[in-house]
Amino acid sequence: MATRRQWHLSALSAVVGAVLLAACGGGGDDKELNVSRIISFGDSYSDLGTYAPATSLVGGGAAPYFAGRFTTNTHTGYTATSNTNTATIWVEWVAARVGVPITQAEAGVLGQSRKCPAALSIPSLATTCTAYGQGGSLVTDPIGIGNPLALTVPLVTQVANHLALSNDAFTSNEIVFMFGGANHLLTNYVAYSQGLPQATAIANMETAGAELAALVKDKIVAKGATRVAVMNLPNIAPMPRFNQLPPAANTALLGQLADAFNTKLTAGLSGVNVQVIDTRAIFADVLANPSKYGITNVTDAACDPVKIAAVTGGQITDGSSLFCNAAAGQPFNTMKAGASATTWFFADGVHPSTGGHKVIANYVITKIKDFGWVPPNL
Repeated sequence: MATRRQWHLSALSAVVGAVLLAACGGGGDDKELNVSRIISFGDSYSDLGTYAPATSLVGGGAAPYFAGRFTTNTHTGYTATSNTNTATIWVEWVAARVGVPITQAEAGVLGQSRKCPAALSIPSLATTCTAYGQGGSLVTDPIGIGNPLALTVPLVTQVANHLALSNDAFTSNEIVFMFGGANHLLTNYVAYSQGLPQATAIANMETAGAELAALVKDKIVAKGATRVAVMNLPNIAPMPRFNQLPPAANTALLGQLADAFNTKLTAGLSGVNVQVIDTRAIFADVLANPSKYGITNVTDAACDPVKIAAVTGGQITDGSSLFCNAAAGQPFNTMKAGASATTWFFADGVHPSTGGHKVIANYVITKIKDFGWVPPNL
């Protein structure tokens, strides 16, 4: 008979494989550059722990967890009081550098979740639950990758949920990040491989890009946000999951899908008080010049599918970084022999390692300085 922890792992196993498929700024004095909160909307690239309960060590979704984010999780303790994360996701590092806390807005699985989980144990953190990103989420469709087992709250609902808690408004002292669309790319590529016409896949990406632009324009900027950064999509073709594909499928279609999304996204934001952060450019530069960023491996996934399968009792076999732990010497370490969470760029087939997220964070910090949103000496 399965243990409670195994039940949670089994329930999410179908999700994980699919999820892998998961402004003008003003200068001025320090008062004008104060940041009260960082708010982040998106998918698994910005997820601070929506599905951590599925990695519960004691069962029932309760802490402590041995992993829970789509990266090389680096937990070093396994008790309720010591199992706390250092920064592992890009937006968390950005928030720490700016000097404001940020925690997950919602956590759970199997259609059951808790809003603002950090505040359950520390009530003073109630205003910090502004990381809305969830693995599997799409822009408007609530049936994201892995739904209904995974939550996959769409980006449009993530924004609506925030507005419902914030007097239907953003403020000029908040920095808002939007990083979505990758799941549209993945699902359309899979659909194409199963017979969807290429033109339809590209049109679907154009629709998603236009929908995201409209969401940012109508529900974020129009609601008072003045420091808004929208990430475009990187080309996923060189990533470990896809870099062994035949060149035609690898470089042509995958690149075209990202370009279709990015073109419509940028066009839809033209003339809007928003900054577009060129995530595609930083990914491309890291892959072309890894040593420039202290990276030694950009072709392989650091997480070991065999070790993850062993730790999860055979429930997770695809090497998902959601179940990856890089804590050296711990019984739940699931890294490949010789792999590094800091110098290998990818955790699994599509998600960055802790080191990869740090590279992204550094790039974003440079950009928000350039935008005049934070002091240049931050």
